[in-house]
Amino acid sequence: MSFRIERDPLGELAVPSEAYYGIQTARAVANFPISGLRAQSSLVTATVLIKKAAAHANTRLGRLDSRIGDAVIRAAEEVLGGSLRDQFVVDVYQAGAGTSHHMNTNEVLANRAEELLGGTRGAYRLVHPNDHVNMSQSTNDVFPTATRLALLLEHRGLVDSARALATSLARLAETWQSVLKVGRTHLQDAVPMTLGQEFGGYAACIERSADDVDRCAESLTELNLGATAVGTGLNAGDDYTSLAIATLGQLTGLALKPAANRFRVTQSMGDVLAYSGAMRRLAVELSKIASDLRLLGMGPRAGLAEIRLPAVQPGSSIMPGKVNPSIPEMVNQVCFQVIGCDTVICLAAEAGQLELNVMMPVMAWNALHASAILRESMAALRSRCVEGIQADAERCRELMDRSTAVATALSPYIGYAATAEVAKESVRTGRSIRELVLERGLLASADLDRILSPDVMTRPGIAGKTP
Repeated sequence: MSFRIERDPLGELAVPSEAYYGIQTARAVANFPISGLRAQSSLVTATVLIKKAAAHANTRLGRLDSRIGDAVIRAAEEVLGGSLRDQFVVDVYQAGAGTSHHMNTNEVLANRAEELLGGTRGAYRLVHPNDHVNMSQSTNDVFPTATRLALLLEHRGLVDSARALATSLARLAETWQSVLKVGRTHLQDAVPMTLGQEFGGYAACIERSADDVDRCAESLTELNLGATAVGTGLNAGDDYTSLAIATLGQLTGLALKPAANRFRVTQSMGDVLAYSGAMRRLAVELSKIASDLRLLGMGPRAGLAEIRLPAVQPGSSIMPGKVNPSIPEMVNQVCFQVIGCDTVICLAAEAGQLELNVMMPVMAWNALHASAILRESMAALRSRCVEGIQADAERCRELMDRSTAVATALSPYIGYAATAEVAKESVRTGRSIRELVLERGLLASADLDRILSPDVMTRPGIAGKTP
C-alpha cells in the first residue's frame, strides 16, 4: 500500500493514497480500534444529506463559491447514490460528540469534490474539509441533526412493519372469534374467553405501541442545525438555518423545522431518548406476545397445544421430529437486545454536561440498531409465524370444559363462599361443576344451562341475566 502525507494542527500523518478520507479520519482509526462496528448506512446518508443542504444554502447566500459548492453537492450525490460507502471507516466507539464521524464525512466529500475540480486527493487546495464542506456548521449541530434525521429515515419502515403485524393478528382475531377456550391469569385457569379475544388484545397492543412510536417521531423533526457549537448560531445565522433545513425537507420529504429552542436541542438528547423509550415499549409488548405464542403452542402432546405454529426448521440435533417455536424465540432475543439498547441510550442521555451531550455516537448506533432489528423481527414474525398459525378448536374446548374456573359465573347467584366450595370439590373429586351444584340443590338445571353457557360468559355482564 502506498501513502500520502497529510497535515493537521497536530502535525503530519501518512494516509493511504487511495483513501478518500483524510488525516483526521486516519487518526480516529488509529485511536479507536474498538469494535469493528461502523456507522449505519442511514447515519452516513443523513450526514451527507446535511452536507448537501449546507452547500446549497451557503452557495445561495453567496458565502461559498458556486463552483466549489456545486462540486461538494455532486460529491454528496455520488455518496447518496451508493459510491464511496467503504470510506466511512470510524468505529462506533469514538471521541465524544461524533467529531470523528463528522470529519470522516467532511474529508470524503472534500477529496471527491477536489477530484471533480481537477485537483488531487489530500491536497485540499481547491476544496477544504473544514473551510468549505463544513461551512456554517459544527459537529455539535450536525451530529444531533444527523441522528434525528437517520431515525426519521428509518421510522416509516419500523411503524409499517408493526402495523402489518397488528393487521395479521387482528385477522386471526376475527377468524377465531367463536373459538371458545379457558383464559389464564397467574398461569392458572381463569374464566372462559375466545381465542379471537386473546389475539385481538395482541393486535391492539402492537397498534398502540406503533402509535406511541409515531408520536415520539414528531419531536425528532425539530432540528438544531445552524446552532453551531453551543446553540448561539455563531458563524451560521438564521438565514442559513432556514434555508438549510428547508432544503433538507425537500431532499427527504420530511416535515422538518428549526428548533424552537436551539440550546435545548444542543444540550439534550431527550427527544432521541423518548423515541428509544417508545421502541422499548414496542419491544416489551412484542416479546410478551412471542412468549405467549410459545406457551399456547407448547406440546404437541404434553402441553397446552391450543394453537399450532408453522414448522420452519428442525428443532433438535438429537430428537427426531421435534419442532421448536423458532421464530418467536428469535423475537424474544431481539426484544431483549432492544431493551439493552434503550438502557445504553438512557445512561448516555443522562451523561450530557452543560451545553452538549458528548455521548451521541453510542446513542445513535443503539437507536438505529434497535429500529432495524425490531423492524425485521416483526416482519419475520408476521410472515413466517403469525400468518401460518392454526387454532385447535377441539383442544381449546377440551381444556375449557375441564376447568373449574367456569364456576365464577355462579358467584352472583350462590355467593363467593359456596362457589369456592363447589370449585374445591370439583378439583378434589374430578366431578363437574354442574353435577355438584345440582347435587347440593343450589340451582335448578335450567338455570345452570343459562348461567354456565360459555358463549354467554365471554360477553360483558352477569351470565344468565336477561339484558
